[in-house]
Amino acid sequence: MDMGRESRWEKDAMAVEIVFALVTAAVLAGVIFAVAWAFILVLDLSGSAGRGVLVGGALLGAVAGVWRLVRVLRRFDEQRRLGH
Repeated sequence: MDMGRESRWEKDAMAVEIVFALVTAAVLAGVIFAVAWAFILVLDLSGSAGRGVLVGGALLGAVAGVWRLVRVLRRFDEQRRLGH
């Protein structure tokens, strides 16, 4: 009977960890993009320079978001395998 509960608890913990990873990855990507946007506003960039900074910020934000997502999920998997 307890095995069923543990299994359910593990599934719930996994779901919480996935949502945490997705939310923190999205927030990190958004913050990086916002910094790029603020950089454009502060330096008063326009035209292709501004567009280039926005594209660079979006790409950097996406890469950082994916990195965060993978890092959190791999750390959770390692801890789960160790039994923590």
